[in-house]
Amino acid sequence: MPNAIKRRSFALGAAAVASLGLSSRVVRAAAPIKLRCSLDTAPTHMRNVSVVDFMHKLEVASGGRITTEVFHAGSLFKDANVAKALVQGQVEMACPGTWVLTGFVPDCDFASLPMMYGLDLPTVRKVVDGKTGAMINDQLLKRLHLKVMGPWLELGAQHWFSATKPLKGFADLKGMKIRNAGGAALAWRTRFFDAIPNTTAWPDVPLALSQGTFDGLITTNESCFSAKLWEAGVKSTFQDHQNINEYVPMVSERFYTSLPADLQKLLTETWAANIGQYRDNMGKAQEHALGELKTHNVAVTMAAADEIATLRKKMIADQPKLVKDLKMTAELPKVMAGDIG
Repeated sequence: MPNAIKRRSFALGAAAVASLGLSSRVVRAAAPIKLRCSLDTAPTHMRNVSVVDFMHKLEVASGGRITTEVFHAGSLFKDANVAKALVQGQVEMACPGTWVLTGFVPDCDFASLPMMYGLDLPTVRKVVDGKTGAMINDQLLKRLHLKVMGPWLELGAQHWFSATKPLKGFADLKGMKIRNAGGAALAWRTRFFDAIPNTTAWPDVPLALSQGTFDGLITTNESCFSAKLWEAGVKSTFQDHQNINEYVPMVSERFYTSLPADLQKLLTETWAANIGQYRDNMGKAQEHALGELKTHNVAVTMAAADEIATLRKKMIADQPKLVKDLKMTAELPKVMAGDIG
C-alpha cells in the first residue's frame, strides 16, 4: 500500500476513534443526575407529600438534568440512621427531624428546651428562621458535611397520647411509659412529668404500641393520624403544644458541590419558592388530623394556656443544667432569646 494511502487510512482511523471518544463523553455528560431522598414516614404524611412535590418540581425545572426518587416509610433508611447514610454517600437527600440529629449536633435539641415549651408558631418561627437556625445549619455543614437547602419544614406541635388510660391533665402522666422520637431534652421533659421515657423508631411505633411496649407517646396530630394509631390502641390525647418539631431539608455536601452552579441555585431556589406553601399545608394537615382523631373516638382534652405558661417558668429553672448536661453551646439560650425578642 502506498505511503500516502497508509497515512490517509491512519488519519481517518484516528479521526474515527477521536469522534467515538467525543461521542462517548457527550453521552456521559448528558446522563441525568440521580437525587434520591429517604423518609421514614408514610407516603400520606405531609412531609412526604411536600418532598415528593419538591422533587417533581425540581426535576421539571432542571429539564430532565436531575431525576429524582423518594423512598417512603423507612424503606431505605430510618431517620435515626439517615445522617450517617448521607455522610457515607448511600443517599443524596433527607429531611430528618432535629431530634434525630442531636447525637451529632446537640444544639438541634433547642426546640425541646424549657424556654420553648408551649410557645406559639409565629414565635417559634423567629427562632427557626433566625440566628438560631442559621447557627445550627452551620454546625451541620462543618461537623457532618451536610448542606441545608433552605428554611426548615414544620411538623407541628407535639402533644401527649395514651393507649392505656384517659389523659385529662398533667397528673395523669405519672408513671406512664411514654415513647418519644429521641433527643435527651424530650426524655428530660417526660421525666419532669414523672413519666418514663422510651425511644422507639417511628416505623416500629404502631406494632410496639399495640403490644404494650409503652403506654403512650409524644407526637403530633398529623403523625398520629397518618399512622392510624387509633388502630394500635390510642384512645385519648392531652394537647399542650409542648414544642413544635422541625424537619431539616438537607443534601450531602459532596452531592451539592458536585452539581453545576446553575443546578445548585435551582435546588435551593426551588425549595425556597415552595416552603411557604409546604408550611401552610402542614398546618392545615394538623388541624384536619385533629378532627379525624375525634371521628375515630380519640378523646381530646386541651391544656389551659395559663397552666402551660406556669409550667414553662417552672421548667426554665432547670434549663442551665440541662444545656450543660446536653453539651449544648453555652450561648445558645442567649441566641434564642435574641431571636424571640
